[in-house]
Amino acid sequence: QVQLVESGGGLVQAGGSLRLSCTASGRTFSTLGMGWFRQAPGKEREFVATIRRYGTTFYADSVKGRFTISRDNAKNMVLLQMSSLKPEDTAVYYCAASDVVMTGPQQGHYAYWGQGTQVTVSS
Repeated sequence: QVQLVESGGGLVQAGGSLRLSCTASGRTFSTLGMGWFRQAPGKEREFVATIRRYGTTFYADSVKGRFTISRDNAKNMVLLQMSSLKPEDTAVYYCAASDVVMTGPQQGHYAYWGQGTQVTVSS
């Protein structure tokens, strides 16, 4: 079983930056694919970014060039650096972990989920 705890959410003005962190426990972190998803009010949860165990990254088109996902295997942590934030980025952001080697944007790849952290971008 993998436990995930997110932190770093908050309120920021449009154009600003935030960094989300997710710490994992319960498994060897380097064997996991890690992803970030988000859910805005009244909308379905959607893919944001993923990083495979060997470091390959993928991004949703809506965040490409503004968000960066990275991992620190020594700290069992995955990060999401968010820049040039827009009001439409407002959502609860979830960290997720996957046992799938070729981890992708599909939510079904992720067996483990954090509780989420709120990000609010004001205009």
